[in-house]
Amino acid sequence: MVYAPTALYSVGQGAVVPILPSIAVGLGADLAVAALIAAALVVGQLFGNMPAGVLVHRIGERRSMIVAAAVSLIGVSAMLFASHIAVLGLGTLLVGMCASVFALARHAFMTARVPLAYRARALALVGGSFRIGTFLGPLVAAGLIWLTGDEHATIWFFAICLVGMGILVTFGPDPEEKALAAEREARLAEAPSEEGDTGDTGEPVTGSIPAAERVGLFRTIWEHRSVLSRLGLAAASLASVRAGRQAILPLWGLSIGLDPANIALIVGMAGAVEFSLFYASGQVMDRFGRIWATVPSQLLMGTAFVSLAFTHELDAAAMWFGVFAIVVGVGNGLSAGALLTIGSDVAPTANTAGFLGAWRTLTDGGASVTPLLVSGLTALLSLSLATGVVGLIGLLGAAAFLRWVPRYPPRR
Repeated sequence: MVYAPTALYSVGQGAVVPILPSIAVGLGADLAVAALIAAALVVGQLFGNMPAGVLVHRIGERRSMIVAAAVSLIGVSAMLFASHIAVLGLGTLLVGMCASVFALARHAFMTARVPLAYRARALALVGGSFRIGTFLGPLVAAGLIWLTGDEHATIWFFAICLVGMGILVTFGPDPEEKALAAEREARLAEAPSEEGDTGDTGEPVTGSIPAAERVGLFRTIWEHRSVLSRLGLAAASLASVRAGRQAILPLWGLSIGLDPANIALIVGMAGAVEFSLFYASGQVMDRFGRIWATVPSQLLMGTAFVSLAFTHELDAAAMWFGVFAIVVGVGNGLSAGALLTIGSDVAPTANTAGFLGAWRTLTDGGASVTPLLVSGLTALLSLSLATGVVGLIGLLGAAAFLRWVPRYPPRR
């Protein structure tokens, strides 16, 4: 119940993402506007973090996810029946805002419940639950387009996944309630049975997240400005390159003349490589430290994008597109769960949820800037230059992680 709803949602979203630029082009958009439509998904996640935090705090994880699934269906309906590019963009924006609810609810739960010794592996599984969408989603999209000849079939599939996820969350067992019940039983079992012994040792009671003063997002950012301005910016660079791959790869395929089904197939192959490495990423981070996942990831993705920028006019452009898409998949797979894990590592115990909201706002900010950057540079100059700039961001991010990732001993 922690991983399955996330995986189901990500498969549906993964089927739509590589086809969005093609649907936008079908509505009359050029490459730059198509990149802007793809950017609406991550921009929605950025703006959804603050209301997502409020929603989860007030009505709980389960109800928040149910509400988000229902609202997502409205956005999917707008995408499905859009006759104008603006309607498609608004629907995509709404879906992105709802996606932040799922991500924040799961991140806060895992931070509070998973022991430090297994944190990276557990959060890498969360990352893997999202990555299964980048693997299976495009392959499903390619099959649906081949069977129906209609790109909108991928949006129908996303709607079905949303309904399935809503049913699973609504009627399945709630992991948060089970965790709280287990803690209550443990405290009762440990309670002293001697008459008159209150068991008050003066030690703080541990268990569920305590009720504390609610601290606003901007105050939280200011209180933790030191770590957020250093390690947070490094994390934002990784999120930026990841978003760059979602924005660039479908556009690159369109620009070199590939049809949507082949684009989805290549992106799906890269996603398969990426998905195969997610648990290895968690093992590396738990055993050797977070730096051994983040730095190689940034170096691989940065180098791949810089190299891809020089292949657009080559005779074997399609081959190089496939090669570097897979290299990007390897790099991204090596950092599965890294942003979640590092955010949990540095989160204060007094205001964990507030800090994670600020952390996710910063990383989602990096993710939302890149598609806009790609769109602007593509419109003003060229897609090749935009791809090279994203690669440079990755290389600079590798240096930032090398400088600021804490060197925690694995057993601590």
